[in-house]
Amino acid sequence: EKTGYPQDMLDLDLDLEADLGIDTVKQAETFAAIREAYGIPRDENLKLRDYPTLEHVIGFVRERAPQLAAAAATEPAVEAAAAGATGAPAAGTPALRGSMEAAARIPRRVPVPVLRPDLERCRETGVSLEAGRRVLVMLDTGGVGRALVRRLEKLGVEVIAVEDAPEPEELARRVGEWLSQGPIHGVYWLPALDVEEPIERMDLAAWRSATSLRVKALFHAARALGDAIGSPDTFLVSGTRLGGRHGYGEDPATAPLGGAVVGFTKAFKRERPEALVKAVDFAPSRKTAELADVLIAETLRDPGAVEIGITEEHRVSVGLVEQPVDDGQEGLALGSEAVFVVTGAAGGIVSAITADLASAGGGTFHLLDLVPEPDASDPRIAQFRSDREGLRRAIFEELRTQGERATPVQVERQLAGIERAEAALAAVEAVQAAGGEVCWHQVNLADADAVTGVIDAVRERHGRIDLLLHAAGLERSRSIADKDPSEFDLVFDVKCDGWFNLMRAIGDMPLAAVVGFSSIAGRFGNAGQTDYSAANDLLCKYTSSLAASRPDTRAIAVDWTAWGDIGMATRGSIPAVMERAGIDMLPAEAGIPMVRRELTGGGRRGEVLIAGRLGVLTREFDDTGGLDTEALEPSARGPMLGSVRGMGLHQGLHVAIELEPKQQPFLDDHRIEGTPVLPGVMGIEGFAELAGLVWPGLHVAAIEDVEFLAPFKFFRDEPREVELFARFFPEGDEVVAACELVGRRQLAGQSEPQATLHFRARVRLTREPAETPHAEVPGDPQGPQVGSEAIYGVYFHGPAYQVLESAWRHEGDVVGRMPESLPPNHQPAERGLQVGPRLIELCFQTAGIYEIGTTSRMGLPRRIGRVLPAPVEPEGRLHAIVTPRDDGQRFDATVVDASGRVCLRLEGYETIGLPDAVGDDALAPLSEAMA
Repeated sequence: EKTGYPQDMLDLDLDLEADLGIDTVKQAETFAAIREAYGIPRDENLKLRDYPTLEHVIGFVRERAPQLAAAAATEPAVEAAAAGATGAPAAGTPALRGSMEAAARIPRRVPVPVLRPDLERCRETGVSLEAGRRVLVMLDTGGVGRALVRRLEKLGVEVIAVEDAPEPEELARRVGEWLSQGPIHGVYWLPALDVEEPIERMDLAAWRSATSLRVKALFHAARALGDAIGSPDTFLVSGTRLGGRHGYGEDPATAPLGGAVVGFTKAFKRERPEALVKAVDFAPSRKTAELADVLIAETLRDPGAVEIGITEEHRVSVGLVEQPVDDGQEGLALGSEAVFVVTGAAGGIVSAITADLASAGGGTFHLLDLVPEPDASDPRIAQFRSDREGLRRAIFEELRTQGERATPVQVERQLAGIERAEAALAAVEAVQAAGGEVCWHQVNLADADAVTGVIDAVRERHGRIDLLLHAAGLERSRSIADKDPSEFDLVFDVKCDGWFNLMRAIGDMPLAAVVGFSSIAGRFGNAGQTDYSAANDLLCKYTSSLAASRPDTRAIAVDWTAWGDIGMATRGSIPAVMERAGIDMLPAEAGIPMVRRELTGGGRRGEVLIAGRLGVLTREFDDTGGLDTEALEPSARGPMLGSVRGMGLHQGLHVAIELEPKQQPFLDDHRIEGTPVLPGVMGIEGFAELAGLVWPGLHVAAIEDVEFLAPFKFFRDEPREVELFARFFPEGDEVVAACELVGRRQLAGQSEPQATLHFRARVRLTREPAETPHAEVPGDPQGPQVGSEAIYGVYFHGPAYQVLESAWRHEGDVVGRMPESLPPNHQPAERGLQVGPRLIELCFQTAGIYEIGTTSRMGLPRRIGRVLPAPVEPEGRLHAIVTPRDDGQRFDATVVDASGRVCLRLEGYETIGLPDAVGDDALAPLSEAMA
């Protein structure tokens, strides 16, 4: 009932995976259901491969619960096993359509370089390089590997160096021999340190040789090593020359074939989570000794990231940031004159996207696929659309009539072929309905001559391609141990040989845009998908490299999550697996228009990840993110920093501190209606302290884009924990920290604490301190002024935050004078401050007096464009000079000391007004002074 296969179609000797299509995950679910149904205890030594057929599954029940099995009227084991067979959407499902509104609800993330701490601030990995260790080194041709071998041998390591370029099968044989002589504790894989020739200088044989040496040989070696690399003291470290930042950021990838190695390496980590696994990327260079030293150092420290990049200034990894489509730039024009080349055109997802592209105004679509051009009169396509379950039964009976063994897998294989033909026909019909033209090309993308023939036909007819959509590919998930090499080659070659043949055939023909289909498996790696991950990441890196080789071509790689409603991931146990992993499937309504949105909605190029929740994929590899929290100098921490919890790749540096209102003056003297509220200026101070914690040699040059999102209140004067987060990004010679301040509260009736983002800002760090500017020191007031008694008759601040002695107008500005002395801001008072929070507060309150005096309403801080602290120790009396902008909607401010040195500048300060007006009696002196 669950699969469309009645029991008369399920012979008991059918193999669960080969005949029924029940993958190992679903088999595990089946056995769990059987144990629960029959009350059979869990057996840790149970091996699924010992129960390959339905008969074996039934036998399992009879062995473990014979009295219950004999009494059962039916066989739940058969029903449970059948539930894993490949299902399909019900017949008559209407054609899926896209919606830009639905697309806008899906986060759009972009991979970017993120900074890693210096290695001396990272934890040890648990790997040792010393006498008694045996390490395999696959050499490059540039000398890095040889330098590495010399250093390892000096450490006493026994090195097995591969100096030639053996065929993958031969390398696997050698690895087996070396393993028979003793354990292998680690692998350095370095062929991708060699920069390959550009595509236009390679033929297909050279391309295949290059990919074979870099990634297929790596697969064979990993397969031959078996479980040798898997424990915490073992490692795989690969090297690449993608530019030092893995091809992300401003600079394009320099040796994009290394993407295949990185993709494989990331997937290997998912299969061997206990081992140290890294892909270390370098810029093109002739250095050898320095790179060898880095490879050793990376082996010994920082277990928190797989992708590591080395530049002259920084260590980086790859993170994600949310980035909306830039609608302000002109995108690709689609319409009746556009020329499209689409590979994998018969796939259900590709068909739907093709239809969506055609909806923009037609065009000419050259559709490439292995399947022949669909026949609109094919009765099986018609039956597929109207009665899918009847078609399944018809295929089963036909196979049985022909004397073949009709298994669900065979039936589904034929049904899948019809499904592809139906999807292809749907794409053709959609293009034609939009007024476009379809040219169908049945072609094997791995056949260079055939691909060249298709592209030559496009060149002869159009002379250009407006969009190349490379969506061809297939996926067959199996662990390295279970994956046949021919299957690895097939999965990898369809996408990668296809890419090479297309780009080489296109040559110098005008190509406006390229969109390559990648996957979250390419971005993160995935267990059982070393081939798929390698192929997708190679495509991403070639997309990056086009910025250098084809600067006029807009190149985009889309990392899709698994789709819901349509495509391969809707079948079998994948949806259940995704749900358990906390990963959202992509609604087809949202996914279908994504390519059109990327092309028409702005000028971005590069890689973009389209997914909702990412679940386990963003789980850190190390509990502190690789940071040695004890290596940070505690004495350098200011009053807003407490315990350092780690520096994860995805959440960044994480520091927490518990604050008690009665102990901290900045809370006790900052109460709104009696409730202590964390001053926004102390949030800014916390961000500055946080940003400098890991890079103490850098200087805080600015705090930018400050947002005050929600007040942080201490109800009933109870202590609360403040959490601060920072992710660090390189910007030239500078470092930018994206900071957030978060509070959590356990609310009544809630199982989990409520997390609230209170403040957010970016801190800019520089290697040299900023110069100290000078400004005119304000003189004494020449007109009316307002004094502290009237000011704090309106304001709520206590003594430590009564930072305004008086205020007055001066030539269109507002001047606020600070008292000569104030009570301590915080305890312990000796903890140093980074930005002078009460100087910022002086600017706030001075602007606030103007705002109240001119509008009768009090405003609370909402945002600041920039805070520019100066590296000076103020001398003498301090004044804030505040300039209203845009009719008082925005303020700039400067704090000067008695000698005219600028101690602080604020730019673009904005407030949000409270609803209640200030009473007339309290308002009068402020209005008089601010008139």
